[in-house]
Amino acid sequence: MLWSFIAVCFSAWLYVDASYRGPAWQRWLFKPVTLLLLLLMAWQAPMLSAVSYLVLAGLCASLIGDALTLLSRQQQLYAVGAFFLSHLLYTIYFASQMTLSFFWPLPLVLLIIGALLLATIWSRLEALRLPVSTFIAITLVMVWLAGELWFFLPSGPALSAFCGAVLLLIGNVVWLFSHYRRRFKADNAISAACYFIGHFLIVRSLYL
Repeated sequence: MLWSFIAVCFSAWLYVDASYRGPAWQRWLFKPVTLLLLLLMAWQAPMLSAVSYLVLAGLCASLIGDALTLLSRQQQLYAVGAFFLSHLLYTIYFASQMTLSFFWPLPLVLLIIGALLLATIWSRLEALRLPVSTFIAITLVMVWLAGELWFFLPSGPALSAFCGAVLLLIGNVVWLFSHYRRRFKADNAISAACYFIGHFLIVRSLYL
């Protein structure tokens, strides 16, 4: 895992650096490379169970979504659909490991976050209102189920997966806000860092 971890960190750092101040070709190259390295890292996880393949499928869906966002603005709808599928697969992965439970403060906080985000960007979404709203909803459900798994079955893998899901949510909040409301300095770098670390922590949960 050590060399895979070093390769992922190096590739992700090159992309994050390019998002902040680097050339466009560096972003085009190292975003898919980082996802491919994460996919390889997940594939090499010891004792990979049948349900663990949902993580690999989620990474593949994210890779497709990234490719669509890089290709053309006209592919935004399909990119959102690919990211929705990725988070849906992660959600099923978390749900498959938990028992029936309910910790009400977490979904309440997530609902408030989702409502504030939608209220902020709603007027700018236009034709993408339904797809983006659905994507935000599945992301919140993903974080909720990851949190439920950790709160009621506390363990190293559950904590790693929960932190990863939270970082994916933060990365998407930053990306949606900067993309549809107002750009700010280092927005792409912050979003990319959360995105890569989030996926990495979910993959890491397969090793613990």
